[in-house]
Amino acid sequence: MKIENCIRESIAVKKRMLDDVRLIETIDKMSSRAAEILKNKGRILLCGNGGSAADAQHIAAELSGRFSFEREPLDAEALHVNTSYLTAIANDYSYNDVYSRLVKAKGRAGDMLIAISTSGNSQNIINAIHAAKEMNMTVVGMTGQGGGKMKDMVDFLINIPSDETPRVQEAHILTGHIFCLLVEEQIFKPLTD
Repeated sequence: MKIENCIRESIAVKKRMLDDVRLIETIDKMSSRAAEILKNKGRILLCGNGGSAADAQHIAAELSGRFSFEREPLDAEALHVNTSYLTAIANDYSYNDVYSRLVKAKGRAGDMLIAISTSGNSQNIINAIHAAKEMNMTVVGMTGQGGGKMKDMVDFLINIPSDETPRVQEAHILTGHIFCLLVEEQIFKPLTD
């Protein structure tokens, strides 16, 4: 019964996503904006904590590698992958600074930051958003239902209609896959056409 309930809950969240016209339009618009940024030699930076860091790395890998067909790589990077940097900044400054410093180092005006936090309240993610906005980067926030503090800070809010962290994270990776598909198709013509 527990397994079936988990599957039912996941399906219910995705059904609410499917019925949310605003959410679908936002995913489409953020994907178009990302494709435009990448076509103009910009980059996509991603950040998150825990499972959201794994999602950030997964999405970056799909963009910089390939998603659904053979094509040239795209400039996308998850900001947590250098553990020496991460631990040094957390120790010497604060864990709240680990992403904002990298946004300042790697980001440029016109780039995109995808900031992932199921609560929308992670201070290191919020600080990264502030840094990106100061640099005139486009910011996407991927959160849970309420959006937390991030909801009023970002250009595109993907707030999954759930407050349960596992369900939100499942929907975030679905959204990430859709995002990668749309970006890839807008930049490259599939080889199967």
